[in-house]
Amino acid sequence: MTTEFITPRPDVRIAYHRFTGASKTLPGVVFCGGFRSDMTGTKAMFLEDHCRAHEQSFVRFDYTGHGQSSGKFEDGTIGSWFQDAVDIFDTLTDGPQIVVGSSMGGWIALLLARARKARMAGLIGLAPAPDFTEDVYTREFGEEERHHLAAKGVVYMPSAYGEPYPLTAALFADGRNHLLLKDRIDLPCPVRLIHGKHDPDVPWQKSEHILRQLICPDADVLWIADGDHRLSRPEDLRILGDTVDTLSNRHRLGKVAEG
Repeated sequence: MTTEFITPRPDVRIAYHRFTGASKTLPGVVFCGGFRSDMTGTKAMFLEDHCRAHEQSFVRFDYTGHGQSSGKFEDGTIGSWFQDAVDIFDTLTDGPQIVVGSSMGGWIALLLARARKARMAGLIGLAPAPDFTEDVYTREFGEEERHHLAAKGVVYMPSAYGEPYPLTAALFADGRNHLLLKDRIDLPCPVRLIHGKHDPDVPWQKSEHILRQLICPDADVLWIADGDHRLSRPEDLRILGDTVDTLSNRHRLGKVAEG
């Protein structure tokens, strides 16, 4: 499949892949990837295959500074990546949608769901990490890191998944403008959080915290006892696919009942 692009803002090109399914009753699915991830990851590709098998529309994309989209990663912030998600959602989707967010994408997905409540058929967070910038700054950084950030504007953090990654002063400052967990989160759609109890990057207690803050008619956490942060094993992906189906069928049956 050929990568396509939208240009929603000057000097911004967002890369995406879209499948337009034939189903008229199932909601579409939008995938929001994680920090420094791109749209070719295991979960994104699994979801596309899953949606194709059900003739269910699906969109995956790269945030600016990620994958094939324009821009430098170091220039990105939670606000700019949230805007990318809004641009994709508004430009490429129609009707009700299930938004799936992985890790940082769970933060983006929650922001998107709050901004587009009327079109939300469901939200799925995979090891969701809202407010992670504040967690890093207050709990993981010591005085040395904070001083370095103030002096240099960036700190490079080691990663178990590749090269050290830059955390900029702008990322932390902007992140404070988008914090979610200090207040209640009012969402009218069903929410499912999927979290591994062996997650070394985003503690499973984060999903408990999100659940406590939600004002939602149907919210739950699906625990994976031996799951890690990636949640990309075949057994993890089956749970993801089943969860998409559950929320999709709930929406479809609800529309039938309304009719």
